[in-house]
Amino acid sequence: MRVLWMTMLVFTLTQVASIAHSEPPNPAGQLVREVVYNELNDHSRHGYWRYWVERRSQTGTRLEDQVETSEGPVARLALSNGRALTPEAERQEQERLERLLSSRDEQARQLRQYDEDEERIGHILALLPTAFVYDYDGEENGCYRLRFQPNPEDGARGIEARIFHATSGTLWVDARTKRLARLEGRVEENVDFGFGILGRLYKGGWFRLVREQVSATDWKTESLEVHMNIRALLVKTFARETSEVRGGFVAVPAGMSLKQGLALLNQDRAGVEGLSRGQQLPNGGNGLLVSTEATLHR
Repeated sequence: MRVLWMTMLVFTLTQVASIAHSEPPNPAGQLVREVVYNELNDHSRHGYWRYWVERRSQTGTRLEDQVETSEGPVARLALSNGRALTPEAERQEQERLERLLSSRDEQARQLRQYDEDEERIGHILALLPTAFVYDYDGEENGCYRLRFQPNPEDGARGIEARIFHATSGTLWVDARTKRLARLEGRVEENVDFGFGILGRLYKGGWFRLVREQVSATDWKTESLEVHMNIRALLVKTFARETSEVRGGFVAVPAGMSLKQGLALLNQDRAGVEGLSRGQQLPNGGNGLLVSTEATLHR
């Protein structure tokens, strides 16, 4: 009898714990605000990382070894279309890195571009709580899944806001850390700029962002895909295609200079250049070189 009661007690407690875990915070919009706060707050005190980046485009595939420094990220091309660089391509890559080290103007330009990208990302994140209306859609792999659609009452202006007003999709939030784990969206209607004279973003375009937790506080982009059809100045329609996969994240010392970052990239070069699909990274990373679904090409 005692065993039966203990079994029933354990079963009951397990069910209660399961219910408590599965019950999402309310309302969904407040959860998104907390996520945005965590993203912006934790990013301001992020760590520094070395990792590989595989980029696909119409012209082929590039595998880069990248390291983050206090002066912005710096990367060395390791493989082109899955092959080691030719002597001529290696020479050009070395000259590019040497120009970067010797030119303060080039360093300033690169850092400015990095800072502008970071500022743009922060601006977009800040728009998320008000740009969309969110509804809970269950749980998946330890994440709250939220459906979102444009908020008709949002009066924000600007290019990003206009695109948001034509976009719907799904957002995954890590239930434990309240961090953005995945984001998928689709453009549901055409977006005209300058009454269609300056350009048009066609409906049907889509994007997917997947992130992974690499430390107690840091989340990094694991893959990114963007597939958009854009017309510029009523003349040319072109596809904006981005497909990027990252992996092998290894922490590096904070506050490294650009010179120190480049010196680090020169280490283990043979191992990085020898990567093939399914191999481990040489610097202790555990990411595998994988490809993403892409129309042309995270």
